Amino acid sequence: VQLQAFGGGLVQAGGSLRLSCAASARTFSRYAMGWFRQAPGKEREFVAAIRWSGGSTNYANSVKGRFTISRDNAKNTVYLQMTSLKPEDTAVYYCAAKTSGSTWYGGRNIGEYDSWGQGTLVTVSS
Repeated sequence: VQLQAFGGGLVQAGGSLRLSCAASARTFSRYAMGWFRQAPGKEREFVAAIRWSGGSTNYANSVKGRFTISRDNAKNTVYLQMTSLKPEDTAVYYCAAKTSGSTWYGGRNIGEYDSWGQGTLVTVSS
């Protein structure tokens, strides 16, 4: 499956952005989806994940209460609504899809995903 993430940009601290990730596959509704991010000089880290039905979500502690992951299976799109942004949220954000296997492990681990988008840069200025 091909994934295309967009919606990044420059925003001031305290502001909001919504990232979108469009998937090419007709079977998108079967996939668990995740968002990860990678700041300069750091490893890629988990941000949020959502199960295929949208009924279960997980968040990194650093974004819990500020970010919301959602999906629209009719549009083959997953979203990441980011509010109260902080300079430490600055990173390239990647969406990922788990296209094989039906077991939901929570979506926190990079190894659970087999398809990745190209990333979109979010810069939060202080």
